Amino acid sequence: MKDKNFPNNYESLSLEELTNKANKMIEDLESQKNLDTSKEKYQRLLKLNNIIEKKFKNSAKNINEKTKENILKIISKKNAKKVK
Repeated sequence: MKDKNFPNNYESLSLEELTNKANKMIEDLESQKNLDTSKEKYQRLLKLNNIIEKKFKNSAKNINEKTKENILKIISKKNAKKVK
């Protein structure tokens, strides 16, 4: 399933905003009586879920990289103090 069919504004939304949209879609699906329309909405929900997953992975990767950078800075400061 490609994300290309989704509106571009989903890429600019935060994880929280995307999660809220997904929750609204789930509530809508749970109230549906017509399975034909539910299938299309469910597929849109799956695509939105893929976008959320990608954003989450990117956020986790960025946090991990910043943490490593901060650890290296702390270590280099401690090593610089030992040399003095």
